[in-house]
Amino acid sequence: MALLPCLPSQFPCSPVTGFVRLPLLSSRRSSKGVQSSNYRFRCCINTGTSVSQPLRRAASYPQNIWDDSYIQALNCGYMGDEQVNEIRKLKEEVRQLFSDSKEILYQIELIDELQQLGVAYHFQDEIKDKLSTIFFSLEKTRLFMDNDLKATSLIFRLLREHGFHLSADIFNSFREDEGNFKLCLKNDMEGMLSLYEASFLAIEGDNQLDEARMFATEHLKHLSESLVEASLRERVAHALELPLHWRMPRLHTRWFIDCYEKKVDMNSKLCRLAKLDFNFVQSIYKRELKELSRWWTNLGLGQKLNFARDRLVENYLFVIGWAFEPKLWQNREAMTMANCLVTTLDDIYDIYGSLDELELFTDAVNRWDAEAIEQLPDYMKTCIMALFNTTNLTAYKIMHTKGVNIIPQLRRSWADLCKAYLVEAKWYHSGYMPTLEEYLDTAWISISGPLVLTQAYCTSENITDEALKCYNFYPDVVRQSSMISRLWNDLATSTAEMERGDVPKSIQCYMHEKGVSEEVAREYIRDIIVSISKKFDYDCISNSSIAESLKSVALDVHRMSQCVYQYEDGYGEQGHQKREQVISLLIEPIPL
Repeated sequence: MALLPCLPSQFPCSPVTGFVRLPLLSSRRSSKGVQSSNYRFRCCINTGTSVSQPLRRAASYPQNIWDDSYIQALNCGYMGDEQVNEIRKLKEEVRQLFSDSKEILYQIELIDELQQLGVAYHFQDEIKDKLSTIFFSLEKTRLFMDNDLKATSLIFRLLREHGFHLSADIFNSFREDEGNFKLCLKNDMEGMLSLYEASFLAIEGDNQLDEARMFATEHLKHLSESLVEASLRERVAHALELPLHWRMPRLHTRWFIDCYEKKVDMNSKLCRLAKLDFNFVQSIYKRELKELSRWWTNLGLGQKLNFARDRLVENYLFVIGWAFEPKLWQNREAMTMANCLVTTLDDIYDIYGSLDELELFTDAVNRWDAEAIEQLPDYMKTCIMALFNTTNLTAYKIMHTKGVNIIPQLRRSWADLCKAYLVEAKWYHSGYMPTLEEYLDTAWISISGPLVLTQAYCTSENITDEALKCYNFYPDVVRQSSMISRLWNDLATSTAEMERGDVPKSIQCYMHEKGVSEEVAREYIRDIIVSISKKFDYDCISNSSIAESLKSVALDVHRMSQCVYQYEDGYGEQGHQKREQVISLLIEPIPL
């Protein structure tokens, strides 16, 4: 059996089990609960001894619907030279569009369409130059925008999305003297839709944007049914369901391509490029998924630990949420592998492990010591060896390609996650009801956000020794993104998890602490999400000490959490919505 290549002394010496060359948030953290009569136990007896094993809970998660045989049978849809050359030609023709007109509205609409069509990554330099020019000539630009709500809102949204600190005072010309938005605006549906989307880029203190959101929402709902243009009506309904700023970009792209094609004034070159590029990138995803599925099958955790969720495809989909570009294959590989392990650990701590076993396991991970493995039960040995091997393999590849040792950061993030899991396990076993503050102090880590974002940072394209030295455990944007992810998770899964007997979630903690109804508690949690989102957006704009790559991933991680939990527990249950997302992004190409 091949041994891992020689690495620094922090690496435990353990065998690799069938890794292949492959191009997190993983399991949305299920939480543990107060003691309840709803628990379902099963007793496991070791037939080789007369001693009974601990009572084990069973979550009864659905079986995996995307098995290895299904994945290996996928048609990768190889793209021939003719289509590759067409993509190259279309990119140059679209690049020329930036020079075709000096009109600001034309330029910002082009940038917005490129972003929503999922091809903006081909034109990053051109987009940055155009937005910089607009921002630094804003006084001149305002003369043009004063009476154009759509243009003003679109410029505001694009500039804030790209890190420019533009004041919300730009909307003052659309307000009455007493501060209300002018009622005459309600008939400008394109402008109202643009204002609505811009309002979700609010930061702390942007009270006028809160008012803008309420104003636009009210009138969009009222007027949407009377719209004649099908494309605009569809866009309004889509936005009211979930704003663009909160959506997973790649899923939105798949929807927007179909919607854009229906526009009366759509650009056929843009549309063709978006379709070809989407299919080309999807073919890369399929090849990567096949290799990852071989790795996961060879690892054997899905078969050996049958109490745990087997969710390779969902984990890969989650990673696409923040690393969709073809060049980020190494990031997708490392984080999907980590995500699968997080899922398994989550279920060991939540469902299967006894408290004594969990304390031993946490200590072994914290020490990162192969010798500590011997005191663990067999099922934990299997898991921790997979954890050590996979982490070491990821670190070895980064050392080999970048010359950077990321093991200390990876070890710390895994240890912090397991410690948080153990705190919640102790709550469950003692029947303790934490306060909301106590719960959140642990739960923002147990959602696995810090681990995911640390691993994303360490495996990013431009990681260096200097960048690692600057990494702080944990920057505010990591905490905020993780907290938002945790709260979206709680809103979607708390009812089912309390029925399983899990630890109280934020909703139950607040209900118990304040003596309020579930409806009131849920509304309070939603308010917290909005408040933290404003702080997050402010830090992304104002804090230049945080790497742009980390800010971007942190935003997309909490977008993915909203995507996963918008309708259901899209991770544990593999419901209809999640299946449709997998099919549209990973399996079915767009008809040409």
